[in-house]
Amino acid sequence: MPSRREIDCLICGTCVADILVKPLTLSEPLQAGRFFHVEPIGVTSGGIVCNAGTAMQRLGLRVAASSLVGNDLWAGVVRAHLEAEGIDIQAIQTHPQLATSTTAVLVDSSGERIFAHHVGAPQELDLHFIQSQAGHFARSRLAIIGYFGLLPKLESTLAAALILIKQTGCAVAVETGGDGGAMAAMAPALPHIDYYVPSLEEAVHQTGLSDPRLIVDCYRRLGATGLVGVKLGVRGAFLSPSAGEYFEIPCVAAPGPLVDTTGAGDSFLAGLLAGVLRGLPIREAAILGAATAACCVTGRGATAGLRSLSETMQLAQFSKGGSPASQ
Repeated sequence: MPSRREIDCLICGTCVADILVKPLTLSEPLQAGRFFHVEPIGVTSGGIVCNAGTAMQRLGLRVAASSLVGNDLWAGVVRAHLEAEGIDIQAIQTHPQLATSTTAVLVDSSGERIFAHHVGAPQELDLHFIQSQAGHFARSRLAIIGYFGLLPKLESTLAAALILIKQTGCAVAVETGGDGGAMAAMAPALPHIDYYVPSLEEAVHQTGLSDPRLIVDCYRRLGATGLVGVKLGVRGAFLSPSAGEYFEIPCVAAPGPLVDTTGAGDSFLAGLLAGVLRGLPIREAAILGAATAACCVTGRGATAGLRSLSETMQLAQFSKGGSPASQ
């Protein structure tokens, strides 16, 4: 992976203004006409660009953001958050007609949540946009593209987009969202992805399989040569750095009370890739990912609980492990 570049990771895709509403009892129907007393309603940023970008920046990396936003109030929320974190925003463009992507995040007392999402301007991200950003990819060691499943104009040409990115010398990770998107669009792209770890629910939707090892083997049969795996929520993650190699990474205990699981999957990926970019062995990088996710769930929203590299590394050190999967 190129090391003499201005940016460690360029994150390209969905950036969102999040409106946080807590607590609601999500196990009961949200019936028409009901009135709920909640905590102060928060406004923050979300989506892969903001979530993973903030996590990686706090882990000491040089991060840039690439996306489309609207010409509206919510765009200011997104830009202000990214700039406050020290993230380079010069690759963010304003769409003249569409609104900034927004999500209402409804959170219950256990930290579980549901989303009401307006995809907004990122729906226009396409192959032409990737071509226009070639100079930014050329500055970067790694790019994260996401969310596959929520970028309709990019997904049909994902393989071509990844080829263009890799021609700049930039490695590529892909993150999923929504239902995970269709395998018909993902399959041609798999040979060009260096890091791909969807959630179990997204992977089940893509493959029709429920066993993590069988899911990984399916991706391999379709041409995946990089690191692939499955995020398993409270069960940790199942990873395959190369064909025939498998291991499990357990969850890391949260360093505080569980507040909100929003962004935990993005944080895992961010920590994993931060470890890779820092030269850690894959197993140790994955434990850093688990520790980053553990920090994430202690704060409201996707980024409030994230911590510095030293704090997250200390948490990861207490939790070193990861059991080899049966061969």
